[in-house]
Amino acid sequence: MTTNTAVAAEPTIARPTYRAAGFGDVLRSEWTKARTVPSTLWTLVVAAVLGIGLGALISALAAHHYAKSSASTRLLWDPASISASGLAVAQLAIGVLGVLLISSEYSTGAIGSTLAAVPRRGRLLAGKAVVVLVLVFVFIEIIAFVAFFIGQALISGHAPTATLGQPGVLRALIGGGMYGALIGLLGLALGTILRSAAGAISVLVAVLFVLPGIAAALPASVEHTVEKFWPTQAGQQVGAVVRTAHTLAPWAGFGVFCLFVAIVSAAAIVTMARRDA
Repeated sequence: MTTNTAVAAEPTIARPTYRAAGFGDVLRSEWTKARTVPSTLWTLVVAAVLGIGLGALISALAAHHYAKSSASTRLLWDPASISASGLAVAQLAIGVLGVLLISSEYSTGAIGSTLAAVPRRGRLLAGKAVVVLVLVFVFIEIIAFVAFFIGQALISGHAPTATLGQPGVLRALIGGGMYGALIGLLGLALGTILRSAAGAISVLVAVLFVLPGIAAALPASVEHTVEKFWPTQAGQQVGAVVRTAHTLAPWAGFGVFCLFVAIVSAAAIVTMARRDA
């Protein structure tokens, strides 16, 4: 006697499929982080206040002292750069923004989940870099043009003013945004290398202000060389209309700064790739 036993088929369980995060996904994620973190808003507000407010104050003071200035000083009169004087201080806030966009993830431990979602660390840093560059460039351009028009209005009637049609003026305004964007990228790279907001900001302050200030106390030959080739000082020439002594040409100086930021950024990529989160 033969008995047929029916064997029930096992149910098929649908397994979820996953795909690696693409560069577009990384950009959307990093943009969401940047615009929702409170530090982004505050650093941009500080940069705007310094860039516009300080620029307006310096423009008004310089204009009122123009009549008493010497002939040599008048030859170097650069109203476009004077109205943008506040950006020289605002660059610190921009650099801090770049630092915080990466160091905050290390301090909160969120970097672990970020790397789990985007294990390719070069892609992650590239996404952060694009967000920093675009965000800072657009914001600094707005500040630069607002500061320019306010500054020229305050200078008008007291000293020669600048217009957008004059040689070098438009390049200086656009160059200021390009320089600011690279300052933000430099902050991001330093924050990646050091993983500490305090440490990265300290190094940033040294690069921007302390070391150039120390060089000013050295013999003239050394001072002039540092003034000419120090990366941040060379990069600032792209935002100047009137070239002063011991400085590189605008685009040559900006090229020096680009090379410096590229080297630091490459070090950040290598450092992040070789260590644990």
